[in-house]
Amino acid sequence: MHAVRTTATATATATATATAIATAIATATATATAVRTRHRPLRVAAVAVLLTGAAAACGTESAERAVSTAPWAEPSSYSYTLESSKGERALIGRFRVTVREGEVAQAVGLDESGKRVVRRSLGDVPTIGGLLEQWKRARAEGAHAAEVEYADDGHPVRISLDQEENAIDDEALYVISDYEPTAP
Repeated sequence: MHAVRTTATATATATATATAIATAIATATATATAVRTRHRPLRVAAVAVLLTGAAAACGTESAERAVSTAPWAEPSSYSYTLESSKGERALIGRFRVTVREGEVAQAVGLDESGKRVVRRSLGDVPTIGGLLEQWKRARAEGAHAAEVEYADDGHPVRISLDQEENAIDDEALYVISDYEPTAP
């Protein structure tokens, strides 16, 4: 399986790196202004290396985001196993889910938590597309972390969400396995 990961924290890391580089450049410039030495070519080379590293880091993040957000065409009918954990949420447990015509047609709880969710409401169990919508919404709302890992065929296999860094029990982890597209 090939996994591609996107993270809201990658942006923060790139920003922190760029800030550190800008600080280093400003410090080098201030030092060069205050004390004129014969090592100007060395300073220029150091600044060039820092800028090249910053540009490369930004390029990597953009490329990663472009690859990882490539569209996955959700089929109208498929089945999958969902393990939903972390946080204080209604959707906790392990489920075998069957999707027909784009909607959950059947969900079977595979553990006690999953069985309780299914008894309470079949509508609480999402399609894979519904899970991806949660991820997109978390990213749009500036979640602390919103990660997706994809299989080689493009379907997601792991979605991890954390709305706020210091909040307790707001996380969500969805592990998708046994994915099988079926004929409608």
